[in-house]
Amino acid sequence: MRKVCVVITARASYSRIKGAMQAIQKFPDMQLQLVVAASAMLNRYGDAYKQMEDDGFTIDRKIYSVVEGENPVAMVKTTGLEMIELVTALEDLKPDLVVTIADRYETIATAIAASYSNIPLAHIQGGEVTGNIDEKVRHSITKLADLHLVASDKAAERVIKMGESPERVFVTGCPSIDLASRAIMPELDFDPIERYGGSGEKRFKPEDYYIVIQHPVTDERGLARQQVTETLEAMYELGKPTYWIWPNADSGSDETSKGIRVFRERYKPQNIWFFRDIPSRDFLKLLYHSNGIIGNSSVAIRECSYLGVPAINVGSRQSGRDRAENVTDVDYNKKAILAAIEMRRSMPRTQSTLYGDGHAGERIAEVLRTAELTYTKKLTY
Repeated sequence: MRKVCVVITARASYSRIKGAMQAIQKFPDMQLQLVVAASAMLNRYGDAYKQMEDDGFTIDRKIYSVVEGENPVAMVKTTGLEMIELVTALEDLKPDLVVTIADRYETIATAIAASYSNIPLAHIQGGEVTGNIDEKVRHSITKLADLHLVASDKAAERVIKMGESPERVFVTGCPSIDLASRAIMPELDFDPIERYGGSGEKRFKPEDYYIVIQHPVTDERGLARQQVTETLEAMYELGKPTYWIWPNADSGSDETSKGIRVFRERYKPQNIWFFRDIPSRDFLKLLYHSNGIIGNSSVAIRECSYLGVPAINVGSRQSGRDRAENVTDVDYNKKAILAAIEMRRSMPRTQSTLYGDGHAGERIAEVLRTAELTYTKKLTY
């Protein structure tokens, strides 16, 4: 029985690995272990751990590790605290393999804890480029990892160029595309406001609507409030129904949140409804039936490429990431955002398998099941 420990530290990471977790559970010779930590444990970021439990997963360890502050100091302390707690969890669970996802600062804590515990490490979504601190974290994890389960051929090329053995690099696609493939349906089957509450000045039906997700950019701290205000003003002037999802826990999110609150109190926008979080199983359906997504979330680049949803990518947060034809890049500027929205309205939707075809979870589970792991962390195939 191979024990595979998946560590999830943020709500976005769950959608990036859920398909693989479901596939792992189908193999009788594999045991899924689940550790949830950092912002995935917190109410203000959507209680991601509750979504996992609602989906039928058993959480083996819950780690509270977020240090208040939402600034660089708090990020570093959160990473250190998580590493301390996680290594104890790994000592208790004794997994044969640890899986870490993507590029968040909490993710490198998983990589260090596993590596120094002499436990082989599998990394999901390595080899991608985003142009900020996340890219440095992702590439650092690549050098600590033993298995590389990447989303695209270009990502695989980058990992190999970093000196990793080609025999340890697998192009599986992204598991989040597995979830996106299930979101394609003729009609939206729920009202997000009725199901998830949220807050706003005027309730409206999900018709002719947009979605906004805008996170702070870690290395542009001090500008987050100004940046989000440009997007708020654009959506307010547009006047179309808009579902706005709260930002994540990165440094600067307090500035982004303050910008949203101040704007909401000052203008009381009738066309914008704010949500703390919407679980991926419903969020992707909502996304598929929208006019498009605005902001700087990676979902606009990844899942929306498969769904064919128009994406207005604002600013530098996704700089360098491989794009499909659904993406239009603009600066933090109200007029530029509005112009891009108008341009996209007249363009046909195009779907892409750049990040996967909907079967990544199965491929990932098979690699994790068949890789030969030795005590010295050497892997052969």
